[in-house]
Amino acid sequence: MEQNTRRNIGLIFGALLVEAVLVTGVAQAQSVQTDYDHSADFSQYHTFSFYKVQTTDPLEADRIKAEIAKDLTAKGLQMVPSGGDMTVTAIESTKDKQEYNTFYDGLGGAGFGYRGWRGWGGGWGGGIGDATTTVNQVPVGTLMIDLYDGKTHQLVWRGSSHQDLSTKASKNTSKFDKAVDKMLKEYPPKKK
Repeated sequence: MEQNTRRNIGLIFGALLVEAVLVTGVAQAQSVQTDYDHSADFSQYHTFSFYKVQTTDPLEADRIKAEIAKDLTAKGLQMVPSGGDMTVTAIESTKDKQEYNTFYDGLGGAGFGYRGWRGWGGGWGGGIGDATTTVNQVPVGTLMIDLYDGKTHQLVWRGSSHQDLSTKASKNTSKFDKAVDKMLKEYPPKKK
C-alpha cells in the first residue's frame, strides 16, 4: 500500500512537471514588442502609404499589407497610394531554430522510492533509465513593421513579432494577422 502511494505521488509529480514544460512552451509561442520615438507627435499623422512589404513567401506580402492597412484604417488613418504622412515598411523572414526533445524509456528499477530521484541525495528507486535526445528544426517567423515620418523619413514606430510557424500556410497567415493586431493594438502610443 505504501509503495502504491509513493508511486502515485511520483506519477503526479511527473505529470505536473510535463504540464509546466508544455505551458511554458505555449507561452513562448508568440512574442510581440513595440517601441516608438517618444518625441514624435502622432496626432500629425492622418494618412499612410506603403514603401515596401518583403516576405519569404510572395503570397504573404499582400496578406500582411492588407492586415496592416485594416488595423491602421481602424485607427482613423487613411491609406493613400504614395506620399502619406507616414510610410510603412514590413519585412517578414523565416529561420530554423533547433529544438531538443529528450525521451526517457522508463524510470528503471523499482521506479519512485521515498528519498527523491536516484543520484539526487539518495535517490528514489532505480534511476531514470536510458534517454534519447532528438534535434528538430522548427521554423520561426519574424515580422517587423516600421512606420516612418513621411517628411523627415525618420523612424517613429516599430513593432516586431517572433513566432513558431506551422507547416500549414493558413495557420501561418492567421498567426501573422494576430501578430499585426497585437502590434498595432496600442497605436498610437500614449505618451508617458
